[in-house]
Amino acid sequence: MFIQTEATPNPATLKFIPGRPVLPGDTRDIRTAEDAVCSPLAQRLFEIDGISGVFYGADFIAVTKDDGEWQHLKPAILGAIMEHFMSGAPLFAGDGADTGEADEEFFDEADAPTVATIKELIETRVRPAVASDGGDIIFQGYRDGVVFLHMRGACSGCPSSTATLKHGIENLLRHFVPDVQEVRPI
Repeated sequence: MFIQTEATPNPATLKFIPGRPVLPGDTRDIRTAEDAVCSPLAQRLFEIDGISGVFYGADFIAVTKDDGEWQHLKPAILGAIMEHFMSGAPLFAGDGADTGEADEEFFDEADAPTVATIKELIETRVRPAVASDGGDIIFQGYRDGVVFLHMRGACSGCPSSTATLKHGIENLLRHFVPDVQEVRPI
C-alpha cells in the first residue's frame, strides 16, 4: 500500500492520501483523544505524541500536530494508517459513524431562498477547493447579511483561513448573493 502525503496551507497539518476511499460523501473532524474513541484509526493516531487533530475527508486523512517535527511524526502516522487499512477494520466502531455535528443550522425561514443559494455555492465551489487543501467548510447559519461558517480539518487554525474567508469565500458569495455582507467563522 502506498500512501501519498501532501502539505497543506496550514503548516501544522499534513494530508495523507491512502489511494482508497476514507469517508465517502462526508467529513469528520476529531479534535481530542476523547472524541477519538469512536474511531480505532483516530485513537491510534492520537497515541502518537504531538498529534492534536484528525480529519477524515472522502479520500484523505488530514493530521494536525501541536508539537514535534513532521520528519519524526510521519513514519508513525504512515504506519498507523497503513496497518489500519491493511487490517480491514472499520473506520468507526459501533454508531461512531455519526458526523459529530452538534450545532444546528440557524437562519430565518424568510431567508430560505438566499440560504439555498449560499449552500449551493459552498457545496459546489468552496468545499471542493478547501478539500484539496485538507479541510472542509460547513454552512452554519445566516443572519442579517452575515454568513456563519464552521471551518474543519486543515482550515481550522490555518494562518491563511482569514484570507480564505474574507478574500475568497466572502467575495464569491457577495458576487452571487448581493444580500451577503460578511462571512464569519464559528
